[in-house]
Amino acid sequence: MKKKTVTMSDIGKAMDVSTVTVSKALGDKDGVSEELREKIKQKANEMGYRFSYALKASKDSMTFNISIIVAKHFINDASAFYWVMYRHIVELLQKQNYYGILDVISESDQASCSMPNSVTDRKVDGAIVLGQFDDNYVNALLDLKIPVVFLDFYSSDSRTDTILSDGFFGSYMLTTYLINAGHRDIGFLGTITSTSSIQDRYLGYYKALLEKGIPLRPEWVIDDRGDDGNSYPYFNLPAQKPTAFVCNCDEAAYSLLNQLKSEGISVPDDISIVGYDNHIYSTIANPRITTMDVDSKRMSHEAVETIIKKIRDKNYTRGRTLVTGKLIIRDSVKPIKY
Repeated sequence: MKKKTVTMSDIGKAMDVSTVTVSKALGDKDGVSEELREKIKQKANEMGYRFSYALKASKDSMTFNISIIVAKHFINDASAFYWVMYRHIVELLQKQNYYGILDVISESDQASCSMPNSVTDRKVDGAIVLGQFDDNYVNALLDLKIPVVFLDFYSSDSRTDTILSDGFFGSYMLTTYLINAGHRDIGFLGTITSTSSIQDRYLGYYKALLEKGIPLRPEWVIDDRGDDGNSYPYFNLPAQKPTAFVCNCDEAAYSLLNQLKSEGISVPDDISIVGYDNHIYSTIANPRITTMDVDSKRMSHEAVETIIKKIRDKNYTRGRTLVTGKLIIRDSVKPIKY
């Protein structure tokens, strides 16, 4: 049986308002309070109403497609954190009667500031940018004047609306946890010039050291990836090692744990390790890795909510939204006494 098309009249009956009121609300016209407008739009989404029915005669009709833009090196691994975020976004968009189009950007596309065809051909109503891009690419995208939300990345451009994990505070909490466990010789694993999120996590680590009067030792700040963003297969560790490492992500923590084990170094008996993200790598490791849980579902929810609001209201801005994580204590840290 063919599914019945939801009409403005159906929405009006469900909301106990007139069809004219529904039309004004969905068309963002005067004569309806903002509170009622949002309630009518929410009800329309719940009932499966397609706004394009009302707008199909207009050259500016909506596509109900959202581009999800991500750099290729972030999703080379099928279990990568950004694949999890992508799945959350697509599911949330579907609940709002939108479709997510994955646009993967190569290094050459980013260098030449080549935009996805879905964006340049106006096949989408807006874009969610997942992960780090350089300033030139960000500026070129913003100059297209389409609604854009940045997820897990921020730039210095004041035009950006961004949803972020609070990496600074999360890494501060992880480092403080190690300090409270007796550790004073603590290293950091992560290329701090690679992404804004790694840099924030480094600064949170550094703040925790400063508060306790623990000197920062540059030789214990170890790169985990190259300029292309791809992770190193092997880390260049110093001969004199710290008693603990704060790792910028669980994948790096997992790789470090396995490298140390291959060198005959026990985790956590010899060196303790903490990760970040509460990703699959933290649970398949032996021992399982203490980490900071990133609320990826809430971050995705905030991003979807923001992009839809920006599509409906061209003047809507949100600025930077921080989503706090949760410390997950497992088996990779051993208390020590000096």
